[in-house]
Amino acid sequence: MTAPGTLAIYAGAALAEIAGYFAVWAWMRQGASAIWLVPGVASLAAFAWLLALAPSDFAGRAYAAYGGV
Repeated sequence: MTAPGTLAIYAGAALAEIAGYFAVWAWMRQGASAIWLVPGVASLAAFAWLLALAPSDFAGRAYAAYGGV
């Protein structure tokens, strides 16, 4: 996979992760309806799916950078 394709996967995964965690946070901390959990779970599933698409030779560096942040 090309570098732009890999970057697009990681960007999509980052957005999906943030959206999923925000939905759960809004439900738990802000008193949002439990309906928020539906797109939240879908976003977290998309996050996992997108990371599975990323080439494995880049995964170690990406997770190390992610852990450093």
